[in-house]
Amino acid sequence: MKNRLLACAVSALFVSPAFAGEDIDQLKNLGQGEFLSLSKDLGAAFSYKAIVPAEPMGIMGFDVGVEVTATQMENSDVWKKASSANDSSSVLYLPKLHAHKGLPFGIDVGASYSALPSTDISLMGAEIRYAILDGTFATPALAIRGTYSNLSGIDELNFSTKGIELSISKGFIMFTPYGGMGKVWVNSDPKGDAKDIAGLTSESFSENKLFAGISMSLLLVNFTVEADKTGDNTSYSAKVSLGF
Repeated sequence: MKNRLLACAVSALFVSPAFAGEDIDQLKNLGQGEFLSLSKDLGAAFSYKAIVPAEPMGIMGFDVGVEVTATQMENSDVWKKASSANDSSSVLYLPKLHAHKGLPFGIDVGASYSALPSTDISLMGAEIRYAILDGTFATPALAIRGTYSNLSGIDELNFSTKGIELSISKGFIMFTPYGGMGKVWVNSDPKGDAKDIAGLTSESFSENKLFAGISMSLLLVNFTVEADKTGDNTSYSAKVSLGF
């Protein structure tokens, strides 16, 4: 399953896969426990993923690209109940546009935007990263990152995440492996047109996060793949970008 998810994420950069995810407009069908399960799946899928090594870019550095993330949904039966389209897929594919820019003093910023095909759902994310260690020829880079994401386009749900991460990376010729850990805080509020959905209350919780990836640079083109474990959910991402 892991190899399949990664292969799907990579191939989705070059072909048009069948994207999972229909409008979540049947939350009234869920019990509180099911709503929490759905929120955990969404938190893993929609929380911000940087997909970039820890080393600072420098004031002239930038990276702009496209990516796809494939997340294994641990509660696909709940996803089906929450969607009017009865989508029973166990994998959620999320295409994104992503940009990073280097600033002075070891600070980098980043932003991402995603829209789920065939739906009104969109996702915006942002990060700020500070390099504790810049990294040298012999030593790794170490960085701390704060993240935020906000989901829109779902009438019955207000959903956002915040996160903090510590990452490390070390370049070798054209390859830069990296990894890290962190925590994600999820806020999932079942409201439709500012009205409470009968029987459901908001859920706020945190999940531990582990991630690892590798970036390969060929002149100005960068290829990056990353594996992410947030709570019980596994995600695989692939990105192609231009930058230096």
